[in-house]
Amino acid sequence: MPSGGLMITVDVLLKAYRLMCMASDMAVTFESNRPICKYVHSTSRGHEAIQLATAFHLQSCDWVSPYYRDESLLLGMGWEPYELMLQLLAKKDDPFTGGREYYSHPNYRGEDKPQMIHQSSATGMQAIPATGLAQGIRYLETIGSSLLRRSTEGELPIVVCSLGDASVTEGEVSEALQFAVLKQLPIIYLVQDNDWGISVRSEESRAMDAFEYAAGFKGMERLRVDGSDFLKSYECMGHVIAEVRKGGRPWLVQAKVPLLGHHTSGVRREFYRDANDLAEHAAMDPRPRLRARLVALGVEEGALAEIEAEAGAEVARQFSAAVAAPEPERATVAEHVFAPTPVVEEKGERRPVNGEKVIMVDAALFAIREIMEEFPEALLYGQDVGRRLGGVFREAATLGESFGDHRVFNTAIQEAYIIGSTVGMSAVGAKPIVEVQFADYIYPGMNQLVTEISKSCYLSQGKWPVQALIRIPIGAYGGGGPYHSGSIETTLLSIKGIKVAYPSNAADMKGLMKAAFLDPNPVVMLEHKGLYWSKVPGTEEAKTVEPARDYVLPFGKGVCVLEADEDRMEEGDSCCIITYGMGVYWAKAAAGAFPGRVAVVDLRTLYPLDEELVYKTVRQHGKCLVLTEEQQNNSFAEALAWRISKNCHTSLDAPVEVLGAMDLPAVPMNIGLEGEMLPTAEKVERVLGRLLNY
Repeated sequence: MPSGGLMITVDVLLKAYRLMCMASDMAVTFESNRPICKYVHSTSRGHEAIQLATAFHLQSCDWVSPYYRDESLLLGMGWEPYELMLQLLAKKDDPFTGGREYYSHPNYRGEDKPQMIHQSSATGMQAIPATGLAQGIRYLETIGSSLLRRSTEGELPIVVCSLGDASVTEGEVSEALQFAVLKQLPIIYLVQDNDWGISVRSEESRAMDAFEYAAGFKGMERLRVDGSDFLKSYECMGHVIAEVRKGGRPWLVQAKVPLLGHHTSGVRREFYRDANDLAEHAAMDPRPRLRARLVALGVEEGALAEIEAEAGAEVARQFSAAVAAPEPERATVAEHVFAPTPVVEEKGERRPVNGEKVIMVDAALFAIREIMEEFPEALLYGQDVGRRLGGVFREAATLGESFGDHRVFNTAIQEAYIIGSTVGMSAVGAKPIVEVQFADYIYPGMNQLVTEISKSCYLSQGKWPVQALIRIPIGAYGGGGPYHSGSIETTLLSIKGIKVAYPSNAADMKGLMKAAFLDPNPVVMLEHKGLYWSKVPGTEEAKTVEPARDYVLPFGKGVCVLEADEDRMEEGDSCCIITYGMGVYWAKAAAGAFPGRVAVVDLRTLYPLDEELVYKTVRQHGKCLVLTEEQQNNSFAEALAWRISKNCHTSLDAPVEVLGAMDLPAVPMNIGLEGEMLPTAEKVERVLGRLLNY
């Protein structure tokens, strides 16, 4: 039967009707068994037509980023109700997350269905990772990578990012749309518009709908469709998917749909919706509309009744099986925080014979150059890193010229996109190295770092770790002022599921950069800009001989950069400083006032942390100072001091001391005020004097 030029058979319509019946019966079953279905969930009731129409056109090479109301999309892709119910009930055999994630929060890595990265419930946040998928597809296509999975006919994969209408007002959605049209990426933003954002009506919360909004993004194709009409939806999505698959522009499809169920099982429609509104939405129910179309096409009532009965019986059977399925084993709760890293020991030449000394900024540059020479999937992007400038600190100088604009390029001022896009890029097989220009500017990207990146490996049961190397210049010196001098390590270390490095010299910079790139997990490299060129007095030792190309330094391995004399240690007349970054140089300078009496440990990575070295060193000396550039109160340094006290209390001869910056909201611009706020060698020396005389 032709429909607007696209062939659709009665068999397709019957398949859609059967799945609509199943979705409806699932909703009734969940509602009838609320004590069993105790975890918060949403259903797709009212959205079934557009979701099934989309699913029927997808191929196994494609990528889909569903949102929490997309159970019919999943049914249409081939998932069984039983598999979805296992997630609903948080069961052990939930194929997506093993009982760790909400209903209709899928992820999948396989050959037989479209793949799905993990995504959160945070409204609209999937737009950036999904656009990162399309960015990665385009990049792999550009370099002719064999990693790019195509259809059996050799067609390019496409990405579908599913969104609710209320999410389009999120700023991060606009960042995604901006990048998609700028780079002309193969992505469809499917906006399912039911006029409700929990209890907020569309006219209360937005000046325009998604279709009108998309008009402001030059290069974005757009289309409206009645998302409750399966035939129209099937025709629409068939056309749009075919256009994008041919390499066309990104599309936004606004599908008008009713909301027939509750917002969630916990936020119920009777709390805020009146009878007229419910009746208007019920009149758009896609299931009776499709049923009437099938009857008009000559399908007998008896055949439809049989489909309905079979669907109901199958849902009941699968629900009973899901209820009886085992619960997760509690002992597995800590599994899959990180994927295993291949770099577990120091390898390669750290000090090659006849090697030349390099400054830290060049060590990073040379490491990335070698990475990009070896790995064609590696690319670098961020603000001002392209060939025209090569980074505001020249930390990417010459890379644009060496590798081309497709591998080293500028982005807009979009920290959320820079960080969040690595989720999708990593998933398709690209290896992104990205940069946030200053540590103080990480905060617009924190949503993606916390909500999407850090949780992906854990909540996908290890299927989707995010291989992302995020470079962040950090620290204060020379009057950088309030927004270019901040320290953020405590903020980062409060996030579980990421690794944090903080090198203090060129050799460590290169070795850790290589290890970070090879790590399949997200890594933040904190690079003190005051050490980049060793211009700060006393930091000359940050320059080192450049390690060889094969040198890697594993995470979680600190080093004692200054040893105390054995006799002083035996007499109990020594102490140790545990520090990192610029603190290493303050500590070594201060130690000069107490020859042979001070040991200094450079942590090198803050997570994972070399606790074994820290505790061993503290026990050797009995006195300890934890030194940081951050504001001291409630800092990582104070938390580490507590851990030292707990684990080394029988060896301590004095309370563990902590020294950090003054507890001020920002680093002042004036150099004198800056110096007053920050630790200095003189301040460290005073604390050491107290400790050694305790």
